[in-house]
Amino acid sequence: MPTRALVVDDDLPTCEMIQAILNSADMEAMILTDSAHAAELLQKQKFDAVFLDVNMPPPDGLELARQMRGGGYNQRTPVIMITGEEDPAVLTRGFQAGANFFLFKPIHKERLLNLTRFTHGVIKREKRRFQRVAVRRRIQVRFGQESLEGETIDVSLSGVLVQASRTFPTGSLVQVRLDLSPGKQPIVADGLVARVIAHTRMGVQLDRVGSAESQRLQDFLLPLILVSNDPGTLPQGN
Repeated sequence: MPTRALVVDDDLPTCEMIQAILNSADMEAMILTDSAHAAELLQKQKFDAVFLDVNMPPPDGLELARQMRGGGYNQRTPVIMITGEEDPAVLTRGFQAGANFFLFKPIHKERLLNLTRFTHGVIKREKRRFQRVAVRRRIQVRFGQESLEGETIDVSLSGVLVQASRTFPTGSLVQVRLDLSPGKQPIVADGLVARVIAHTRMGVQLDRVGSAESQRLQDFLLPLILVSNDPGTLPQGN
């Protein structure tokens, strides 16, 4: 799967230059000059890296970074701030907002390529966190006083796709109980219904997972991720 980047800058030539350089490094790059549109997109789609111009009409790059770090698909996505200022105060505000790296204008191809190589390890870890594994496991999803029983279609370190007789509305704050292995305690975590498909499937984003639960989920999934190119090796059902 190719690496996907989002470039947000109200200066179109800058966007196009960064896009061309990233494409030359085999990265898919989507460009936007409207930061309000970018804010909406970042809540709906997962990217492997996000480039944000510091100075834009609201929301500026700092605010977009804060929104990303507040939750959602891109909470841990590497953020590269774009700026023409090398003022220490700007750097401080950027890092406080959640930036990982800075890209200074004017844009130099070699600097940008070096930066993408430097972020490769971070991107790879994040891609694994979101990599979905087709595995069937029993799951209970509770919303308020209501609960439903179903099974997973796929599972990742950040969420599950659930098949059930019905669904809860998009945006519902839910609790999930996921049975990974017979005879063992289920994974219990809070989540958010991020999408609903055809009234019988819903994607649940896991927002709050305890450290012990997270480690158990990781121990279960990582061996499957490593062999995910061979679906015949994946366990199906209990």
